[in-house]
Amino acid sequence: MVDEKDLSAKIRDLLSARSPASSICPSDVARAVAPENWRPLMEPVREAARRMVADGEVQITQGGEVVDPNGVRGPIRIRWAH
Repeated sequence: MVDEKDLSAKIRDLLSARSPASSICPSDVARAVAPENWRPLMEPVREAARRMVADGEVQITQGGEVVDPNGVRGPIRIRWAH
């Protein structure tokens, strides 16, 4: 079982491997953690990202705009907070 700390660490790893202005998709994180069974991790990744937003570490965007992580629906991206 993958816990939130593992998912948060993977978010940091993937963001650190890209340019500071780049973003990642939650599916990038899920696939990196569990390539064969990533779909069940989508909501846990989103939850980990929401907690990281609350800590001021990352932002959640949709269509390039920062959105409220608690009310967003549909595809999102995760990027470092500026």
